[in-house]
Amino acid sequence: MKQDKAVVVFSGGQDSTTCLFWALKEFKEVATVTFDYGQRHSKEIECARKIADELGVSFHVLDMGLLNQLSPNALTRADIEVKAGDDGELPSTFVEGRNLLFLSFAAIYGKQIGAKHIITGVCETDFSGYPDCRDIFVKSLNVTLNLSMDDQFVIHTPLMWLNKEQTWKLADDLGALSFVREKTLTCYNGIIGDGCGECPACVLRKKGLDDYLASTEAGAES
Repeated sequence: MKQDKAVVVFSGGQDSTTCLFWALKEFKEVATVTFDYGQRHSKEIECARKIADELGVSFHVLDMGLLNQLSPNALTRADIEVKAGDDGELPSTFVEGRNLLFLSFAAIYGKQIGAKHIITGVCETDFSGYPDCRDIFVKSLNVTLNLSMDDQFVIHTPLMWLNKEQTWKLADDLGALSFVREKTLTCYNGIIGDGCGECPACVLRKKGLDDYLASTEAGAES
């Protein structure tokens, strides 16, 4: 893979930025693709662009406004409350079809620039129940993309079996802990870095970071 080209599905958040650092270590050339689907905060795209520029990778935005029309949810509608799902329902932040479309368009874009590897930060460990973050979905789509375009793409999911504590460890192992903590946007309220501390994304992110920092301190003391 060291001589290959890859595309990272990139939002400027903790997970996709960690994946970007992983890709920069694993591949000769890395590009990023970001999607404008009318998400709640345009700052997300601005943050992604700034990170890509700082890391010296190409940055491409694709217009996915139709997704906003088709899938009303807390990430595309300011009047929908961000909340966890009740009684087995999906959280209000679930965007129907998002990863299906993002990965499909990332592969189409990848084919145009000669990239066979697609990297995404989806995770089945801390995935809030999103069906399109599951390993079985990614593997199925990988086969479908290859059949549909008669090509040999490989979708990589470096975070698939990691919880948030382990994701922070990976960022640290890649020499990117401070970068990811200070410059990424995970917060549903659009606050870069440690965020608002109250929305579900911030709570999950902070717990993972606290657990990781506690484990490193315990290891140092022992």
